[in-house]
Amino acid sequence: MLKHEFIKASEDVIMNTYKRVPVVFVEGKDCMLIDSEGNKYLDMVGGLAASGMGHSPDFLVEAMMKQAKKLMHVTNYYWNEPQYELAKLLVDNSFGDKVFFCNSGAEANEAALKLARKYGYKMFDTPRYEIVTVSESFHGRTLGTLSATANESYREGYKPLPEGFKQVPFNDLESLENAVSEKTCAIMFEPLQGEGGLTQVSEAFVNKVNELAKKQGILIIVDEIQCGFGRTGSLFAYEQYGIVPDIMSLAKTMAGGFPIGAIVATEKVAGAWNPGDHGTTFGGNPLACAAGAATVKEIINQKIPEKVKEDGMYLSQKLHVLKEKYDFVKQVKGKGLMIGLELDFPGDEIVRKAFDKKLIINCTSGNVLRFLPPMVITKDEIDLFVSTLDQVFQEVN
Repeated sequence: MLKHEFIKASEDVIMNTYKRVPVVFVEGKDCMLIDSEGNKYLDMVGGLAASGMGHSPDFLVEAMMKQAKKLMHVTNYYWNEPQYELAKLLVDNSFGDKVFFCNSGAEANEAALKLARKYGYKMFDTPRYEIVTVSESFHGRTLGTLSATANESYREGYKPLPEGFKQVPFNDLESLENAVSEKTCAIMFEPLQGEGGLTQVSEAFVNKVNELAKKQGILIIVDEIQCGFGRTGSLFAYEQYGIVPDIMSLAKTMAGGFPIGAIVATEKVAGAWNPGDHGTTFGGNPLACAAGAATVKEIINQKIPEKVKEDGMYLSQKLHVLKEKYDFVKQVKGKGLMIGLELDFPGDEIVRKAFDKKLIINCTSGNVLRFLPPMVITKDEIDLFVSTLDQVFQEVN
């Protein structure tokens, strides 16, 4: 079937929820994607950070094939070995004591919100249920996580949303303090926003969150769905702020692109749940957890966070050169290999022109070009990316 015929056939049966580029990808390896016509593309989006260790890495393919031949799924009424292995890896390499597995980032955040509320009801004489989040955040597309997502564009047409959420401007200490009340059970934030335009949380804001949490018994929820697993130069981004969260949500890179999600929590907080309080059919199934365990071990053993720190600095330096060269580039944003360029005009045209040159990039918040390459990217590929982007900029300058 020709490409245009395939796309038309797909449009006939698949709901129109994505603004898709007219291409059909059929193969991928490391940082390259190949379409149905044999064209090769340098992928600087990496499945929106899900393909963190590259497309179809050998270690992951082997681990999944081995597990698929043994056991792909069993209900959570029973224990399974890969689930324990992945949970132990997450606990041993984070602040947490207990793990709950699910299937996606939205489900992980939904679980985090439910656990925080359950804790608020169990631990205080007057139930606490309000959760404070920050502006331009993105925590998912379920009704619950939309309530936590402080971006009206995602909420249109879905109201009324669940109550009990307050939003404050990002990095605004006074607004944060004013938003906290005797009803607050948790403060939730992304250390580095993805959909919100690659804005970093400030140390002062994190310190204020920490202060309020200790003073009033409020939980700290860090959303590391996009920035976790080495993406910012440490295994988890919260480590760079010297805090100990109560709950952390994870997904994307954790299983190298295979669907999985999780929350990690302290023993005290996790204890708010009893059997039956939350659950999922597919979450923590043997195949997903085998993929996750293989990926997390590879990230740790190959010292990917250190590589990201080095390559991120290299990429940032290259992007700063472009900033000095082109007046329409306002600033370089982000950290590690979760980085981008803020423009003074909408970035859609840049994305289209880059795609024509076989370079895959993304635009978020309207005018921020976002780059989330597989963390196995080489410096030669970074050079190719920057030179191609330079060509695109010359065309629009």
